[in-house]
Amino acid sequence: MLPYLAVLLAAVCFGTTGTAQAFGPSDASSVSIGAARILIGGAVLAAVALLLRMRGRARAGSPAPAIPGPGGRRTPSWLLLLIGAAGVLAYQPAFFLGTSQNGVAVGTVVALGSAPIITGLLDWALHRRFPGAIWLVATLVATLGVVLISGLIGIGSGTGAGGGGGSGTGGAGAPISFSGLLASVGAGASYAVYTLASKALLERGWTPSSTMGSVFGLAAAFSIPLLLTTDIRWLATAPGLAMALWLGLVTTAVAYLLFGWGLGRLRASTVSTLTLAEPLTATLLGTLVLGEVLSGVAVAGLIVLAAGLVILAVPWRGRRSPAPAVSPSS
Repeated sequence: MLPYLAVLLAAVCFGTTGTAQAFGPSDASSVSIGAARILIGGAVLAAVALLLRMRGRARAGSPAPAIPGPGGRRTPSWLLLLIGAAGVLAYQPAFFLGTSQNGVAVGTVVALGSAPIITGLLDWALHRRFPGAIWLVATLVATLGVVLISGLIGIGSGTGAGGGGGSGTGGAGAPISFSGLLASVGAGASYAVYTLASKALLERGWTPSSTMGSVFGLAAAFSIPLLLTTDIRWLATAPGLAMALWLGLVTTAVAYLLFGWGLGRLRASTVSTLTLAEPLTATLLGTLVLGEVLSGVAVAGLIVLAAGLVILAVPWRGRRSPAPAVSPSS
C-alpha cells in the first residue's frame, strides 16, 4: 500500500495549490506564479538528485541509454527528458487558458478528468498493456465525482483545482468555448506525456530523485525566460514570497518526490487516477479554510470521488502488482 499512499499524499500536496494562491498577492498573474513554482521546485528537485548522486545513494542511468519503443524503435534518455520537461512546461499555460475561457469548473473537470484517461490510453498504445478493468471502473467513478464537485451537474456552485496550477469556484451555465476545451484537453495530455516519460526513465533503472530532478530541473531552466517576461514585483512582498516558496517546495519538490517514488512502483495509468485526490483535497480546503459553501451535489461528488480512489487502492484478490521499477533501497 505504500506506493498508493505516496501518490495520494502527493495529490494532497497538489491540492493545497489553490488555497496557497488565495492567501497570496491578488495581482500576481497565473503565468508568473506557474513559472516561479516550476523554477523553485525544479531547482530543489535537481539539487536533491545531485546531492544524492554525489553521496552515492542514487543509481542514475547511463548518459544516453535506450529502450525499445513501438515498432522496434529505440528512444534515447535525453529525448525522454526533453519530452518530460516539455510536458511540465506545457501544462501550466494550457490549464490556465482552459479555465480562463470556460471557467474553473469546466476547465478543471476537462483537464483533470481527461488526464487519467489519456494516460491509460497512451500507455496501452505504447506498451500494448490494458490498464485493467479495476482501473477503468475506478477512473470512471472518480471522474464522475470530479464532475459532481465542479457543479456541472445539478444546481449550485462547485469548487475545482488545477493539477499544477490553480483552484477556484465555478459553475455551469456559461457558453462553452471549443478552443478552451481543446486547451484543457491539452493540459490533460501534457500531464500524461510527462508522466509516461518519467515512467520510461524509471523503468530503465533511474531513481525517483534522479528522474524528477532531471525532468523538473530542465523545465526550471526553460522557465527562467518565461518568468522574466512577466511582472515579478509580487515576489518582493512577504505574502508573495511565502506563496512562491510553498508552491515550489511543497506542491512541487516534496509532491513530485513522492509522486516519482510511487510512479516507480505502479502503472502510470494507476498513478494518474490516484492524483484525482487533488480536487478532493482542494474542495475540502476551500470549505474548511476559505469558507466556501458546497452544494449537496458537490458533497455527493466528494463521496463518489473518494469511492473511486478506494476502488483503485484496495488490494483486490487476484490483482497482480507490477514489479518495482527501482530497487527498494532507492
